[in-house]
Amino acid sequence: MSLAGLALVLAAALCHATWNVCLKKVNAGPELVWLFSILSVVIYAPLALWVIVAQAPRFGPPELLFLIGSTALHMAYFLLLQTGYRKGDLSVVYPIARATGPLLSTGFAIAVLGETISPQMALGAAVIVSGVVMLSGGLKIRGRQALVSLGFGLAAGGLIGSYTVWDAYSVSVVMISPLLLDYVSSAARTVLLTPLALRRRVALRATWATHRGAVLAIAVFNPLAYILVLYAMTFTPVAYVAPVREVSVVLTVLAGSLILGEGHLRRRAGWAVVIVAGMALLVTG
Repeated sequence: MSLAGLALVLAAALCHATWNVCLKKVNAGPELVWLFSILSVVIYAPLALWVIVAQAPRFGPPELLFLIGSTALHMAYFLLLQTGYRKGDLSVVYPIARATGPLLSTGFAIAVLGETISPQMALGAAVIVSGVVMLSGGLKIRGRQALVSLGFGLAAGGLIGSYTVWDAYSVSVVMISPLLLDYVSSAARTVLLTPLALRRRVALRATWATHRGAVLAIAVFNPLAYILVLYAMTFTPVAYVAPVREVSVVLTVLAGSLILGEGHLRRRAGWAVVIVAGMALLVTG
């Protein structure tokens, strides 16, 4: 894995952790997603316009197909995950999704993109995924909701794997601009969630009045995190990018202990060391 690719993915992980901490602080409903999405569309509009003018990208049938496909996969992931958190147990859905996502991404990359991995890379990826599962609390499958939670977690992980490889093909083969790929997805998400936002406009106004700074931070760092990953995938194999992205979970969980006062710092720091060791194995494989 090149230093440039590693730097982009680690920077993306920092951005991802930042907006997740802000999301936790705001602690609002789905109206927050519409709010930061429409702000993202406004904030990144000048850059999107610059890409269109400076690069004059082609928007033929292949490009439109992959833009629509990416938007559909990301929206399906968002809706599925929200439903899974509502109907299942977070302690099962979250670690299953975070574990199966990079594994399936790597598998799909080998099958679809023709990538190859060494035994050391496979071991590193396995260590990272195992560490993420334990860092996020382990698999606490119990009670009547166990199978429901497991099903949602696996489905969410399947969508992570799907959109990762779909987007990697979009930016590295179809040559869609990473910024435009993410921008179109944000714009479509805004349009689709507008009816919900209108129904929850009282909560929407309250969220904006109380947490304006945090909402703006999410609007900046949420797209930036994935745009950096997309740029990395233009020259870095998915088999490297997908597992290393999970460093964001390390940063988010540690921030929960250090900034939000959630506790468990010693246990979380121990598993963070395991994940970093797995990353070292992967990137030197």
